[in-house]
Amino acid sequence: MNNYVYILGNKIYINLTNRCTNNCDFCIRRDHKDMDGTVLWIDDEPTVEDVIEQLPQNIDEYDSEIVFCGYGEPTINLETLDEVASYLHCIDKTTRINTNGQANLIHNKDVTDVIVTSCDIINVSLNESNAQKYQQHCHSKFGEKAYDALIEFAKLCKQRGGNVVFSVVDSIGEHDVAECQKLADKLGIPLRVREKK
Repeated sequence: MNNYVYILGNKIYINLTNRCTNNCDFCIRRDHKDMDGTVLWIDDEPTVEDVIEQLPQNIDEYDSEIVFCGYGEPTINLETLDEVASYLHCIDKTTRINTNGQANLIHNKDVTDVIVTSCDIINVSLNESNAQKYQQHCHSKFGEKAYDALIEFAKLCKQRGGNVVFSVVDSIGEHDVAECQKLADKLGIPLRVREKK
C-alpha cells in the first residue's frame, strides 16, 4: 500500500511525492526506506481523495498542526497540496510545509500565493550559506540558481504575509550555520537548526 499519511508521535505528516529536485547528501531517504516503520516510497502520487481517505478517523486526538513532508518535494504535487490544505483548514487544522523552496523553478512561475494560502507555516530548507556550497551538498537539478530561487521564494512568501522559517542541518558545521544565521537575520526570517538524523 502507498503510505500518503504517516504519524510520528502525536503529529500527522502527509507524503505527496517521492520526486525531488535535490539529492541532498544528508537526506534520510538516501539510507532509509521508512520513517519509524512506515515505508514512504510510493508507486503513485496521491489525489486529494487518497490523502483524505488515509487520515485517521480520530484526527482530533492528534496535534492540530499537520505537516506536508515526505520522501520528496511537496510542492511538486501542488494541486493536491492546495486542495488537501483547504480540507484541513475546514476541519480547523493548521498546516506546515517542509520545502526546498524551489517551487517557482519547478512550476516555471510564481506560485507563492498558493503556498501562503495553503500553508500556515512555510519551512524553507536553507541548508547552506551560499549558492556554491548549497549545490555541493544539495545537488539541485537546477544548479546553483536553485539557491537564489529559494531565497527569493522565502522573501516572496514573507511579503505575501506568510509565516516563513528557514532551517539548516547541523552537519554543515558551526561556521556555515553561523553564516546562515547572518543571512536569516538580514532577511528577518527565523532560523531553525536541525540535528542530522
